[in-house]
Amino acid sequence: MTIFAYCRVSTVDQNSEMQADAIKKAYPDAIIRHEKKSGTTTKGREVLALLLDMISKDDKLVVWKLDRLARNMNDLMQIVSELELKGATLEILDQRIDTGTASGKAFLQMLGVFAEFETNLRKERQAAGIAKAKAERPEVYKGKPASVDAQAIRNLLEAGMKPMDVAKKLGVSRATVYRYKV
Repeated sequence: MTIFAYCRVSTVDQNSEMQADAIKKAYPDAIIRHEKKSGTTTKGREVLALLLDMISKDDKLVVWKLDRLARNMNDLMQIVSELELKGATLEILDQRIDTGTASGKAFLQMLGVFAEFETNLRKERQAAGIAKAKAERPEVYKGKPASVDAQAIRNLLEAGMKPMDVAKKLGVSRATVYRYKV
């Protein structure tokens, strides 16, 4: 049995050594890999993909905390399913969850639901704060000003200028000119 460990932080100024130290304490011989990527999705996380590819029957993937591996139920269940298909297990150190046991699987699913719920609450609070700020200061949140003078495009076209010439004269693309062509 090989123990593979995954340590992840979101930004380049963060450090994953605390995670690695906790894993080394529990599994001194673990193969530890580090990644600096956002955890909002598993897409683009090459180190995680490599570990999942390397894992085989009776191996174990160890992470320090659940949110270091996945932040939504779909990603979490996909990872657990992939490990199960290979005959491997997942262990989350700080919650002492091991998918090699029935209680570990059940507890992991409950934790995943609550983690996703917390993420959704945070998004709702953020959206409410943005809506409040827009209501209180509409002059600040009036959108991007138009970068193209639509009437100038129409006037030049009506005067008989070709779309390509209009684009050159106004410094816009031909596609922009065609968008305003009546």
